[in-house]
Amino acid sequence: RGLDLLKSGCVVDSAEFDLGYLETATGTTAQKQQLLGSVRMDNSTDPAPEAQPLKGGEGEAEVEAPPKKGQGCLSRTGFSSLSRWRTAAFFLSLFLCLTIVFAFSFIIPCPVRPVSLRTWEKTVPSFAQYDFLDILDTNKDKVKDILFAFKNSMGNLNTTCANQSLPSPCVFLTAVTGTNGDPLWERPLAAELDWAQCGLEEQQMPVCLVSHSNLLTALYFQNGTVRWQVPRSPELSFKPPVLSVPDLDDDGVSDLALVSPAQDETKVVLLSGKTGKQLGSEAVLDQSLVLGYLLHRTKASAHYLLFRKESGVYGRALKTIATTAKTKLTEDPEWKKKTNASTGNVPVYISSSVQYLVKATKGRSLENLLLVTTEGMEMIDGQSLETVWKVDTSTVLSEPSFGHYNKDGVYDVVIERDSGNNTKKITILDGLSGAVLWDVKMASQSRSSPRPTSVNTLDHRSVFIFWGKFPSDTNSTDSLSERFLYMLHPSYSKVLLEKSGTDDHIIAFKAALFEKGRHACYVMLTGLGPAGDTGVEGQVTLSKHRLKEDMKNSTVLRLPDDTGSDSDQDIKEGFDRLRFDKDT
Repeated sequence: RGLDLLKSGCVVDSAEFDLGYLETATGTTAQKQQLLGSVRMDNSTDPAPEAQPLKGGEGEAEVEAPPKKGQGCLSRTGFSSLSRWRTAAFFLSLFLCLTIVFAFSFIIPCPVRPVSLRTWEKTVPSFAQYDFLDILDTNKDKVKDILFAFKNSMGNLNTTCANQSLPSPCVFLTAVTGTNGDPLWERPLAAELDWAQCGLEEQQMPVCLVSHSNLLTALYFQNGTVRWQVPRSPELSFKPPVLSVPDLDDDGVSDLALVSPAQDETKVVLLSGKTGKQLGSEAVLDQSLVLGYLLHRTKASAHYLLFRKESGVYGRALKTIATTAKTKLTEDPEWKKKTNASTGNVPVYISSSVQYLVKATKGRSLENLLLVTTEGMEMIDGQSLETVWKVDTSTVLSEPSFGHYNKDGVYDVVIERDSGNNTKKITILDGLSGAVLWDVKMASQSRSSPRPTSVNTLDHRSVFIFWGKFPSDTNSTDSLSERFLYMLHPSYSKVLLEKSGTDDHIIAFKAALFEKGRHACYVMLTGLGPAGDTGVEGQVTLSKHRLKEDMKNSTVLRLPDDTGSDSDQDIKEGFDRLRFDKDT
């Protein structure tokens, strides 16, 4: 037995067998001597020196106890059995992992991702052109869809005006897929269309509100189903935008505020977002014509209806308008001190030359206010109403738009202003200070073009899109009727991408991110024939263009101060590497 243990490489202890038995054991003389030496060496070994020699005389070192009888090398058979279990567990885990990978790869079907055409175009006959275009995901396939309106006797899905007992022609509000332009749904409505607005911020009930033929109709934009329809007083002429206000009747759905401007007085009507029923009586906002308005929320979460008239900008607390509201509304203490006791209005900005009033996002709970006058532009704080910055600008041609030129997280301001001699200037102003970040001069168009817009990118900046004509000779006035689309990104601030535009009349234009992180597009609604309801049939064309496709097919236009060494191909590849942000 000792010889077997020795052959297996075990340390032999004298306690495991009698030394005298060694003399009678079988084996060669050399094996017996080797075994006897091993046993004697083991017995003569003193474990004390191995026990912490650095402790010296501080105490006796603890000596590791020798293995008990019956525990030596023979106990390794248990470890060997445990190793087999571990091996079995490993291969079982590997088998389960491969099974799961195989199931998800070949057995469990993956969701079918819609295939979007890079560019598509749809033309429909129409007796009128309507400035209505919206981009929303109606069929919940995670790709944005497009809503627009036209006037005819039959729709794209063979729906007729007679189906709804309507005189022909009637108005068709329709939704088409953003992937290829195929129709999703259409809803015939009584003519004539005044305006339509979608994406109202109601609680889990997104709708489009349509004003037509002395009616107000709310439609679910997912399928075109009528949610409610109420008559509109012929004495009231509501104008967009429709304002989404807090739930005033405590029915779980946000409510609506509609403004009817008139020369002698401007009224406000509150409607239930759930049923369309009027809440309370009409409220007089002002005894004059209101030129524009918006809903503003202060730092104290108090809602104010801001309105622009000839003498300036004023605010009225929603609490004083919705006097029958069941929901508790508040007034801002700081604004309440500024309220005029006789009129109930808060003077926000006193000036006789205010042209535009827009909200500029400052944060999630507070927005600054941007005002454009005939003398310049001014950003005022949304709470204190103090001036943040002011710049001198002349003859702003359109309402300002916003985008990110730098990475400070604050929206910068894009404006078009007249420069004289058939030219205009596109200028980007810093949202924090009003300083000029970028500008370019180009030829003005003999007809109106869409105002600038932008699409946010993942590098916390934006691709800016605007229309115009960049002449090769600044003194040249030829071909002013030509219209081009330009794209700018701050990484290449000395170049523009130029894409040939359309000669048709542009009714509406919008840019948006159609699919999360994947492709941004712009949509145009153009028209040929009568621009109004003349009874003569024309046509409208809806087209979608993928930005990156236009970038590839565009011309690199270098500005006069360009000193970069990048080739045209490098610049296009840089634009192609851009990824777009979902907050566009």
